[in-house]
This record gives sequence, structure tokens and C-alpha cells, in this order.
Amino acid sequence: MRTLIAPIRQLATLAGVVAKDGIGVTWDDLGLVDDAALVLDDDRVAFAGPRAKAPAGPFDRTIDAAGLVAIPGLIDPHTHPCWVGPRHDEFALRAAGKTYLEISRAGGGIRASVRRCRAASEDELTAATAERLGRMLALGVTTVEAKSGYALEVEGELRMLRAIRRAAATTDQTVFATFMGAHAIPPEYEGDADGYTDLIVREMLPAVAAEHLADFCDVFVEDGFFSVAQGRRILRAARDLGLNGRVHADEFTALGGAELAAEMGAVSADHLMAIDDAGIRALAKANVTATLLPATTLFLGQTNYAPARRLLDAGVRVALSTDFNPGSSHTENLQLVLTLACAQLKMTVAEALAAVTYNAARSLDMHHRLGALRPEYRADVALFAVPDVRAIPYHLAMSDLRLVIAGGRVYDAPSPLAEPVK
Repeated sequence: MRTLIAPIRQLATLAGVVAKDGIGVTWDDLGLVDDAALVLDDDRVAFAGPRAKAPAGPFDRTIDAAGLVAIPGLIDPHTHPCWVGPRHDEFALRAAGKTYLEISRAGGGIRASVRRCRAASEDELTAATAERLGRMLALGVTTVEAKSGYALEVEGELRMLRAIRRAAATTDQTVFATFMGAHAIPPEYEGDADGYTDLIVREMLPAVAAEHLADFCDVFVEDGFFSVAQGRRILRAARDLGLNGRVHADEFTALGGAELAAEMGAVSADHLMAIDDAGIRALAKANVTATLLPATTLFLGQTNYAPARRLLDAGVRVALSTDFNPGSSHTENLQLVLTLACAQLKMTVAEALAAVTYNAARSLDMHHRLGALRPEYRADVALFAVPDVRAIPYHLAMSDLRLVIAGGRVYDAPSPLAEPVK
């Protein structure tokens, strides 16, 4: 189907961001075009530029975008949407003064989700994941990275990854699955992190690879979770099986997670609230994307936001994500993260927009077809009823989204679970 979207008040192609590979982004790099048009050929962009230069029809469909601002569909590159059972009780405990680590050590946190997910069926996990993907789509998110990691046993992790794949098949979004058996040490391996690492390397990873259930492997390198040496072993085994590496790094302490991500050529190092100068230098030298999660800091009632300006000024490519999960960041709202990036991480609007589009795609190694509006890129578009792109993060915790296009399929916002617009 050939589709014309016009007239667009303002179009952000991100042409300059692509040219710079997401580093040193300025306002001019957004590739802004006033009075613009988009032409889509099925699930691909055919034209993105001035309306006066748009190719002639005929078109199978014309969408009136008068007064709307168009940007690439949002990309959320770090989420945990596959789980059952909320943890609002822990939220109340934190409000009463308990810390995340105190709750975890008392049997809450990730382990609480582990107990529930181990007992859940694949159908239950699939339905829960699909519903959350729908809420993300309603907020303009057309690409999602979704992790396992709430079973921490062979069959349970496989069940979660199958559920993610099944949920992905129900949506027009692009969904990448990440195996994260190295999310925490399960109770049966208490005090034996090396033994659990053996299980991941010898049984979990081969089983995941045999069924082609994951695109990435992630590991939580942190005090009380996995050491640098254990993380290195897991990532090497994953790489040997064809899985790109990701690292939960330096969230609470500068343990060397960022340096490990650089050493292993991981596509992304995430969290980084406690990263030190050595870690920043390592990421910059290895060209590893830093994925920052400010909603987690906010939700946990903390103020130690990741040092975005130090990372950016050092030449590190920065992406943003919700870290959506039941315990430490219970939000699917990537638009809120945009606002937090500008207000708390001191990122410019241009840097933040790049961070949830092209740079997020870069962290998924899919920047050659996602994260920008240019010919042959996937037809993923978010259209907002705002004066210009600066107004998107300006509206705190609210969405001015009017249309979202995922792979060429057009949805009215905020109800993407309904039938697509014909």
C-alpha cells in the first residue's frame, strides 16, 4: 500500500543524527522540515521531506496530518514486560523508608517476581506481555527490547522467552527478546553464584540458542548479583552462540560493569548511575552505547541520576529507556523519560529525541533500518498535536500523540488495541 501523509507541520528526519552516528547531537542534526510530507510504501519509508518535493501519486491512502509534528516511532531499548503479579506492596515499603536493596535482601525485589513467574503458565505470561506492549504502542513506542529474567531456572526462562516471542507476534511493533537468566541469584543457589553461572553457561544459554528464542544476552554486574568475572564468562558463552551482549552496569557501585561492556564489545551498557571516569572513558573508546534509565531513579525516590552530561561530553552515545518492570520502574511511558532527561539529566531536547529514536536503535544494532525517517527505513512514525518538537517533552507525563504508525499500520492514539485505521 502506498500512503501519503501530508501536510505535516514539522517533520524530524534525524538525518544529521544518522550522519554523526548519534554522537555530538545538536539541534540542526534533527533534520527538521516545515510543511513536510511522508510517503510510505507498505512497511518502508519512500520519501521524507518538503511537501513541495513529494513524489506524485497515485496513492492508495492519504492521511491528513495538518497541524501535526512527525518524528520516528519511539524505541524503548531496555524493558522487563514479561511478568505476573504487581509489587505495589514494595512501593509502599519504600514510601515508608525502606530501600530497594533492603527489600531485596528480605525476599522481595526480583525474587518476589521469580516466585510468581515460576508458577505462571506460558499463556498467562504471553497475555500479560501483549497487554503491556499495547500500552507502549499507545504512547508511540514502535520498537521494544523485552527481557526474561524472572524465572532464573532453565524451563522458566525458556517459558518467558517463548511468551515474549508469542506476544511479539500479536503486534505490529518490532520486539527484540533478551535472555537475562543472569538477573539475580535464585534462592536455591544462595551463596553459590559460581554454581548458578555454571547453569547459565552450560544449560540455559545452549537451550535458548537451540530454540532461537533471544536476540541478546544481558547480565547484571553488581555487588550481590554477578561479578565482573562471572559476567565475562556468561557474555563470552553468549557470544559463542551468536547472541550480542548487553550489561546492567554500575547501577549501585562502580564495580567495572562499564569496562566489561567495553571489553566484550557489548551493544549497550545500561543504568550507569554510579559509573566513574574510567568507565566513561572505556565506553567512549569502545563506542558502546550508554542506555540511561531516569524513571528508575525517580521511582525509587533517589536523586543519583546517571551522569548524562559527563557521558555526552566524553563522546559517549546516549540512549534512553523506561526500564519498565514491576519493582523499580513501573511505567511504560517513554515520553515521561524524555522529560526527565531534559529536566534531570540536563540533556538538550535534541539529545533526548535522538536518545529515544536513532541512538536507541543503535543500542539494538538496528540503526540501519530503525530510528530515523529516511528512504528504506521501517515505516515507524509518531505524530503529535504540538507546535514543534520541543513541546513533546514539555508536556509532563501527558501524551499529545494523535497517530502512531508501526510498520506501515496506522493507529489512532491512545487506543492501539483497536483495529488499525483503514
